[in-house]
Amino acid sequence: MTREHRYTHGLEVLERIDGEAGRRVVDTLADTSPELGHQIVAWAFGDMYARPELAPRERQLVTLGILTALGGCEIELDVHINAALNVGLSPMEISEALLHSAVYCGMPRAINATLVAKKVFGERGLLPLTNVS
Repeated sequence: MTREHRYTHGLEVLERIDGEAGRRVVDTLADTSPELGHQIVAWAFGDMYARPELAPRERQLVTLGILTALGGCEIELDVHINAALNVGLSPMEISEALLHSAVYCGMPRAINATLVAKKVFGERGLLPLTNVS
């Protein structure tokens, strides 16, 4: 597979999962590190996200957990919370995943991630969430 084919394939996957937000991240890198933008599209999405062993919903849950655990990834969390909604996760499922992350990576990181989710949910008209537990 050629470099250009990997990029084209990755762009299709990126747009399907992240929509316009993913394209904005790549465009933001164009004048500073176009190669990083290329690798995000070709490798992360064309190769990794396109693998059939995990469904897009599962990949987004893993991604949300990792970004929460890392901390300091609020920009990426914004993109991937939107992506999680795009691939069919409900706001309650996302909220529950972020709550669960508090057990393993701590309250401050879970709170920061939840505040990003609150922003995204608000922008998409999905608030307030009602907890059925």
